Amino acid sequence: MAATVSLGTGPRDSARRASLGVIRPVALILLLTTAVQATAQPVRSPDFDQMLRDQAATDRRWREASVGFMRMEKITYRSRSGDLDVPAFVFQPLETVPRSHPALVWVHENIRGHLYEHYIPWVREAVTQGYVVIAPEYRGSIGYGPELYEAIDYGGAEIEDVVSAVDVLASKYPAVDRRRIGIIGWSHGGMIALLSAARNPEMFGAVAALVPVTNLFHRLASKGVERQRQLIDPRNRFGGTPAERREVYRDRSPLFHVDKLTVPVLVHIADNDEDVTIEEGMQLVDALRARKPSLATTRVYASPPGGHSFDRRVDPRTLEPVNTPEQRDSWTRVWAFLEQHLREP
Repeated sequence: MAATVSLGTGPRDSARRASLGVIRPVALILLLTTAVQATAQPVRSPDFDQMLRDQAATDRRWREASVGFMRMEKITYRSRSGDLDVPAFVFQPLETVPRSHPALVWVHENIRGHLYEHYIPWVREAVTQGYVVIAPEYRGSIGYGPELYEAIDYGGAEIEDVVSAVDVLASKYPAVDRRRIGIIGWSHGGMIALLSAARNPEMFGAVAALVPVTNLFHRLASKGVERQRQLIDPRNRFGGTPAERREVYRDRSPLFHVDKLTVPVLVHIADNDEDVTIEEGMQLVDALRARKPSLATTRVYASPPGGHSFDRRVDPRTLEPVNTPEQRDSWTRVWAFLEQHLREP
């Protein structure tokens, strides 16, 4: 039987039929091959040179945004893991007094991310309130070349990269009161913040995790096991699928470390989040409410504009907050929480 192409019955399809005439089998194969090639998306290698240029532009914008508000420097320190140097931003008040300032470890979102410019208004606010802020560009981050990018270790050594920032604050920044260090993170960074506090409870006075990744079993099951494995574990450091390496996925899921949390924790989620869905987020919220009622402060926002990014949305030109009611409410609660638990004794 000769191959045929279904062209439909509309006017445009009739025109296509007239122009094609009779399609021979060989011509049909060529036509279909060309169509597939035209829609196929080639796999591209990371453009590390462009990433470096983009990071240089980001650094410039942070420096410009710091003028008159805070002192900024860019440093590098050795991770506790011992295998990698970690770049980091440090922001301090314009005037400091030794051992009198609380500090925040500021953990950026995204597996392949960095300290985005949309954090500018809130880092400024933190420093204005007297915090010293350190923002580690932990392994997997973009903008620093292939070694850091390829070292991604989701929920593993990246935690060591981040908690090492506390050692840096304690040893290199005399303005910091070592007793008053908190950690705050968003999405993947929220996951890192929770795991950092659970594994190192003596290091932090408070942890704020906004729309945090919570449960890798649920996440992979709902989003596609192989697709998510390629995103979070391209080097197969986990050693297999959740069915094959159950203990590894459990160890890297904050949901299963709730009982280890011994410091105050704040969690905000959104019910219209399309990344960390309400089904994933509520597992953590429910666990905290049930098992850590005296330590946990949680809030579920109803359909906030922006969903997953509702609290970080800014005007792209001015980098000023969009100031939806939900965004203002979330940040008001974050600052109050940190003030309550990191205030001077």
